[in-house]
Amino acid sequence: MSEKTIVLEITRKKDSEGDSYVEKFEIPYRENMNVISALMEIRRNPVNADGQDTTAVAWEASCLEEVCGACSMVINGRPRQSCTALIDQLEQPIRLEPMATFPVVRDLVVDRSRMFDSLKRVKAWVPIDGTYDLGPGPRMPEVKRQWAYELSKCMTCGVCLQACPNVNDKSDFIGPAALSQVRLHNAHPTGEYHRAERLDALMEGSGGLSNCGNSQNCVEACPKGIPLTTSIAALNRETSVQSFRNFFGSDRV
Repeated sequence: MSEKTIVLEITRKKDSEGDSYVEKFEIPYRENMNVISALMEIRRNPVNADGQDTTAVAWEASCLEEVCGACSMVINGRPRQSCTALIDQLEQPIRLEPMATFPVVRDLVVDRSRMFDSLKRVKAWVPIDGTYDLGPGPRMPEVKRQWAYELSKCMTCGVCLQACPNVNDKSDFIGPAALSQVRLHNAHPTGEYHRAERLDALMEGSGGLSNCGNSQNCVEACPKGIPLTTSIAALNRETSVQSFRNFFGSDRV
């Protein structure tokens, strides 16, 4: 009886300037394998399905627990985390591709600077004065804390941007991840002091909230189940109110 094998078709690219090509691999099957362990097997013995020596496939990974978001790639046409993509649950041949939303650095490694730049644009952090002890800080009401915690699960994996049809090389839309982080940080008792500044960032220039086409692909693709469309709906209301505040020059609207 022939040995059971795993067949992978991997879209590769030698560098950011090179052309993409597909290389086929066939590796021995083991129980409980995920995509990462299959890639590690190729790295251990970089020989393609034709028996030719090749280079090891480049990919990113860190926690292997679907927490860091580093191992995002397109698996059988679906953007997801490769650490939780189990071989036994995937149709073969298993097709691995880099996320097309981001520039490819090499093979399955992409440059996610676009997403991190968007987080900078909306100031997705809570600024504090670290020069002295500020004490425990203000407490967040339990009801607000519960839904804010769900938003805090974002691991900047980029899957929602890959799934969104409005995020592409012809658009500068900041994407659902950054939008949801605006709602999260505006809900924080200290982060709320910069609420107007974040909302203004979503309304000024191009690529802001108005570029969302409400396809809702993001919430379907998010590996953490974050209610991204709920955040976008809430921000539509908040930016409308903020625009009236800006027009009337008042915080009482």
